[in-house]
Amino acid sequence: MSDRFANQYLMGELAKEISKVIKGKDEALLIVLTGLLARGHVLIEDVPGVGKTTLAMAIGRASGMKFRRAQFTPDVMASDITGFTIYNKEEGLFEYREGMVMTNLLLADEINRTSPKTQSALLEAMEEKRVTVDGEVHELPEPFMVIATQNSQGYVGTFPLPEAQLDRFMMRLSMGYPTIADEAKIMMDRLTDNPVDHVKNVMTLEQLCDCIDDVNYINFADSLCRYVAELSAATRNHPAVALGVSPRASVAIMQASRAFAYLLGREYVTPEDIVRLLIPVFEHRIILRQETRLSKKTVRSVLEDVVSSVTPPVKRS
Repeated sequence: MSDRFANQYLMGELAKEISKVIKGKDEALLIVLTGLLARGHVLIEDVPGVGKTTLAMAIGRASGMKFRRAQFTPDVMASDITGFTIYNKEEGLFEYREGMVMTNLLLADEINRTSPKTQSALLEAMEEKRVTVDGEVHELPEPFMVIATQNSQGYVGTFPLPEAQLDRFMMRLSMGYPTIADEAKIMMDRLTDNPVDHVKNVMTLEQLCDCIDDVNYINFADSLCRYVAELSAATRNHPAVALGVSPRASVAIMQASRAFAYLLGREYVTPEDIVRLLIPVFEHRIILRQETRLSKKTVRSVLEDVVSSVTPPVKRS
């Protein structure tokens, strides 16, 4: 390991500390930390009570990031997200009161239960990393990440995210139910108190920012750029697909795979890294044809076809 990546080991310590409270979800944790390092946002689509809030809180505590949770409901307004200005009579000036996005890690709980206008305000902040209130621009803190959740079952009274807004999330995943053994451990850990309260801080915010900057120096070979472009084109040309992934998805998987390699302690990306991230990065960006959906074919099976149809680059000796 070169001197440039002196802080790389800290991400392993971060994952280890969070794993103390998130039982049996190593893959989900790896994906979320990949999103953090890649400056991306993550959408968790799952049922309530499987640890989404616990995961976000544990990441905030262990990494030194400022954490906020926003419980979205239909009456949450865009100004609650971006902030607003208020007149100070004593000073005779308008003052900015910060909104929920003025944090490092924002848990947007049940994002599909708030209005499209409020969703757009959040997604604009995610994309631009800043908000404009009454003509004044306010930069968001660095780093800034959104972990958004939505219930995969109950759609009554919700405002589903359109495809253009789903595309703003670098990755989507589902944590799923724990195994019986892991669920028993979760209960035992909570017999006396909440284990999140005992999560230790393993790095400073400055060290985390250094790790995020390090990802820019992870080697991504030219042949891998061609490989990703061919995978993306294959999704657009697949007969079962109505809408394939955009170039934004290609850039997203490039950034995510570099962060993923960094998490695994490497200084370079392999084709296997890209394939492993294909579902979390590509799946929510693909729309199947109507007749394909009726035939019960899934996006995952389409991605399996895509991977098998594209030859990965071979490392030359």
